[in-house]
Amino acid sequence: CWHTARQYTIDRKQFGKPLAQTQLIQKKLADMQTEITLALQGCLRLGRMKDEGTAAVEITSIMKRNSCGKSLDIARLARDMLGGNGISDEFGVARHLVNLEVVNTYEGTHDMHALILGRAQTGLQAFS
Repeated sequence: CWHTARQYTIDRKQFGKPLAQTQLIQKKLADMQTEITLALQGCLRLGRMKDEGTAAVEITSIMKRNSCGKSLDIARLARDMLGGNGISDEFGVARHLVNLEVVNTYEGTHDMHALILGRAQTGLQAFS
């Protein structure tokens, strides 16, 4: 979605200049890339911890919860940046957005991962 939004806003002209030449678009692209980079680094670290046998269940919950949520945010931003084309099959952003909604569900809902983290922080189980 980031790649698509970046290229689209470079190619799309509005008022005689590329959309990507506006402060708001550049801020959104920077925010998206920041979240992508942080998620990739977190996943890399989690993978290494799993290889070492030191990854607690809670760390996996943190990464799933954060990565799914941030991915959805990024896809939504990309959809917005493409305007009406953001829901067009031609650009694929809407397809990714729907797929991410599914991933967010089958990877365990945001709230379930929050309960796992809450249990780890308090020592008290809020679900059975």
